[in-house]
Amino acid sequence: MSLAKVFAIEVAAYAVMSNHTHLVLYVNVELAKDWDDVEVVSRWHQLFSGNALTKRFVDEEQRDSLEPWELDLVKMQADLYRTRLMDISWFMRTLNEYIARKANKEDECTGRFWEGRFRSQALLDEQALLACMAYVDLNPVRSGMAKKPEDSKHTSIRRRIQSAKVGKQPAFLKSFTSPGGKEDALPCHLNDYLDLVEMTARVMVEGKGYMDDCTPSLLQRLNVEADSWLELTQGFEYQFSHYAGRVDSLRRCGDANLMQRVRGTTAAKRLLG
Repeated sequence: MSLAKVFAIEVAAYAVMSNHTHLVLYVNVELAKDWDDVEVVSRWHQLFSGNALTKRFVDEEQRDSLEPWELDLVKMQADLYRTRLMDISWFMRTLNEYIARKANKEDECTGRFWEGRFRSQALLDEQALLACMAYVDLNPVRSGMAKKPEDSKHTSIRRRIQSAKVGKQPAFLKSFTSPGGKEDALPCHLNDYLDLVEMTARVMVEGKGYMDDCTPSLLQRLNVEADSWLELTQGFEYQFSHYAGRVDSLRRCGDANLMQRVRGTTAAKRLLG
C-alpha cells in the first residue's frame, strides 16, 4: 500500500471485497514524532500540494532564504501535517477518495461513491487484534468467494502466504514476531498465525462447528476457546461496538476515558473472557 509508506500508519491486515474494504491498522506515533519538519512536509507533498511556503521549505536552496516568521508559519503547518499523518480518519479519507475517483472514472460517472463514513473499532489487546485480523483475512472464504486463504484475491493473508514460500514477510505489511525483529511486531509468530487461519478456513468451508485436536497452540496461549474463536472469525465487527477486547481491557479503557459503561462487555465475557 503506497499510503502506508507516507503515513505513520502500518497495515496489519486487509481484504478488498466487491463493494467494501476491511483494514486492520496500527498507528506508529513514535515514528511520526521522530520525523523532522522537512520529512513531515515532504511526505505530505507526496499526497497533497501544500502551499507556496511549504514548497520553498522542502527546496534546500530556497529554505535558507526564508525569514524567521516564515519558518514559524512552516513549523505550525508541519505540526498540523504530522498530526494528520498519524490520523486514521485522514488515512481512510485519502484512500476512499482515491478509490472513488478511480471507480467513477472507470464507470464514466460522477457523484457519491461510498454510502457513508467508515466504521472503526479500537482493538485493545492481543486477543482482539488477532481475532480481528483473522476475521478480515477470511472475508472471501466466509462469503464463499474462495475456498482457501491462498486463493482469496486482494487480501493480506494471500500476500503473507506468497512471501512465506520464499522465507520472507511482505515489506508493506506489519510484520509478525521474528528473531531480531521489531519490538512492536505483531504478537505471535507468522507460522502460528498461518496455521490457525488455515484451520479456521477449513472449518468454514467444510461447515464444521468445531476444531479438532490439531488446533494450533496459539489459541491456548491467547486463552480463547475454539468455539469462541470460530464465532469471532464469523462476525467480529458485529460482536463489539467502538472498542474490542477482553473484559479487563474494556474496563481499563472505560476508566481512562471516564466512561460509566463500555458497550461490548457482554460479548467480551462470552468470547474472550
